[in-house]
Amino acid sequence: MATIPSLPSRDDVARIARSTTDITGQLLDTAGNITRIAINTFDPRDGSGAEVLRVLRQTTAELAEASASPEAQEAFYRIVDTLTRLGTSGAPLAVHPVSEPAQALLTALGDSLLPVLDAVEPAVEEAAEALGELVDATSPLLPAAAGVVAGVLLALAPLIRAAADVLRDSSPELRRIADALTAALAPLVPLQVALAERAAAAGVGVVRVALPPLADITEAAAAGLKAGRPLLIAGEEFVVSGLERLQPLLLVSASRVGRVARAGAVRVTAAVSPAAERGVVVAVHPV
Repeated sequence: MATIPSLPSRDDVARIARSTTDITGQLLDTAGNITRIAINTFDPRDGSGAEVLRVLRQTTAELAEASASPEAQEAFYRIVDTLTRLGTSGAPLAVHPVSEPAQALLTALGDSLLPVLDAVEPAVEEAAEALGELVDATSPLLPAAAGVVAGVLLALAPLIRAAADVLRDSSPELRRIADALTAALAPLVPLQVALAERAAAAGVGVVRVALPPLADITEAAAAGLKAGRPLLIAGEEFVVSGLERLQPLLLVSASRVGRVARAGAVRVTAAVSPAAERGVVVAVHPV
């Protein structure tokens, strides 16, 4: 059985206190000496402070010159590159449990999306070029559209201000409505969550059951499209040829409608302002 150590006597306690006091005094004397040395070193009256500053400036200049060398710059770049790689590699996240599924998800997404992006890249580029040409072609309409939008906004501004004033004056009623809606909808949230879980489970089952027939239907539709491709191409050629034949007739009709509209505009202008110049006679002949 272990013996219980005896308590220190009064003499032991006094000796420990004197030793602690002596050590504290020595530490304070050492700190004072260090402070005195620092003051004497940087004291401008003795000239040593200026010498220390001169040595520091010289050392800093030599360090700057050495760090500006190509070898030092290359070493700095390598250090920065290494630190960047360590930072981007996600070292703190590598040991996290979430990192493994996240890495698997990123890998799966990359493996799945890269072929799709490579396949649709030409179509996306062509569509972007066509969209740019469309915007360039419709650029004369943009000022008119901007004017219409500005007019609509100016017309709606008084209504919006009136609605804001009404809602501002009706803030107590709005607060009552909000409180009533909150009290009515709060008990329904758990029910909605349960229904969403059931709907998700049912949806998963429906998708699992519907995917094989959908795959069969898609394969049959693809086979039908392949079989009917000549007929589809013939129909497209028929539609295009019909449009090409109708183009001259459409141009002539548009020209006639334009001339009639211009003549009508001139007659309306002359009827509205009879005091205008009377030396202009407009005659419309059918074509």
